[in-house]
Amino acid sequence: MKDMMSFKGYFGSVHYSDNDRVFFGKIEFIRALVSYEGTDVDSLKRSFEEAVDDYLEMCAQAGREPEKPFKGSFNIRLDPSLHQRLVSHAMNEGKTLNAFIKSILERAVSPEFHA
Repeated sequence: MKDMMSFKGYFGSVHYSDNDRVFFGKIEFIRALVSYEGTDVDSLKRSFEEAVDDYLEMCAQAGREPEKPFKGSFNIRLDPSLHQRLVSHAMNEGKTLNAFIKSILERAVSPEFHA
């Protein structure tokens, strides 16, 4: 992912403020707001990793499950006629709508598709 760091399955954004002369970011793809900053690349990376560790420790101390960046499900709003056509195509292939959409998305992001 562009302009992102990763650590323990979490992703952190990377931004730079010229006014403050500081790099900053937050853990992305979770609802909790967990931010960090650094004055150079190494300190930003270290601060991000500490933020992830602190978040996980805070969750453990509170006895709650930490949010996962990607749960494996998402909602999408479609025009009803497109929804109907997708279900029809899925049924023609002997698949559930979920399996049909999953196969389309897997093909869309496969290396062969972009070659």
